[in-house]
Amino acid sequence: MTAVLTAKDFTTSQEVRWCPGCGDFAILKTVTKMLAEVGARPETTAFISGIGCAARFPYYVETYGFHTIHGRAPAVATGLKLANPDIDVWVVTGDGDGLSIGGNHLMHALRRNVGLKILLFNNEIYGLTKGQYSPTSRVGTRSPSTPGGSIDSPLLPGQFALGAGARFFARAIDTDKVGLGDVLKQAHAFDGASMTEIFQNCIVYNEDVFADFTDRKSAADTQLRLKHGQPMLFGADNEKGMHFNTETFSLEVIDAKAHPDQVLRHDEKKKVLAQLLVELKAPMALGVIYKNPGESFEKSWYAPRKNGLKRSGSVNDALRSSNTWTVS
Repeated sequence: MTAVLTAKDFTTSQEVRWCPGCGDFAILKTVTKMLAEVGARPETTAFISGIGCAARFPYYVETYGFHTIHGRAPAVATGLKLANPDIDVWVVTGDGDGLSIGGNHLMHALRRNVGLKILLFNNEIYGLTKGQYSPTSRVGTRSPSTPGGSIDSPLLPGQFALGAGARFFARAIDTDKVGLGDVLKQAHAFDGASMTEIFQNCIVYNEDVFADFTDRKSAADTQLRLKHGQPMLFGADNEKGMHFNTETFSLEVIDAKAHPDQVLRHDEKKKVLAQLLVELKAPMALGVIYKNPGESFEKSWYAPRKNGLKRSGSVNDALRSSNTWTVS
């Protein structure tokens, strides 16, 4: 009988070295809890990261892990998933690591639909290298590298993911253990590439950059929590709703009590709707925004092979094989 695991079974004895108050602590706790709840096993789970504050994650989870190089986590993770499709492979990256130097690798992992569970920690800044602006930093962001304020147009992770052909995109907040936990469970269950953007607070270099929608006092009016097939309602008494304006081809807020029949229902499979939701600023769309399953890359890869998803040999056999090559 397989022992039932708890969050503690996925927690290492390593000293967690993030700044006190960093949003990564909350994400780590939610992830270890989620792993136990979905029945994950340490011996069949791996966390792969690149470079940055978020990239320390593999040290703090009691599973297999690989701290790779800047931006290359998706490439390494793809190799791992193809070598052993039975392993749950999580990729932990930041907005700088994943969308700047690693943008090319991330794009191809998404378009190929490799069975990776990608967690993008977005704090709109480079934290580890002391606060340079990142691809997601807003215009006007002041940092050591841009004391006069950034003039770059920011990249929206949702636009990037959908444009690359991602079949699963979701959003959550670092300290929202219920909302984040639910999204991660759905990401874990998805067969293919799932990408979850996590709004993460960097208390040192970009504190409260998401306060306009993460502040709990005003959250009811600033957060649109999506559920597949359910009306898009928000507000303290669900008095507000989202309506699709056919003239402007955009989403707008309406009085849901006065016009209940005009409130749009969320459909995870509608890509056009997902594209409108990722661009929506107020309220901020949270939860699973787009989910449209398709055959994963690794299943397509192994389909024509006689052993199916079973590997034809061991790594030990490959390393000790007698095959040689002569280069002249």
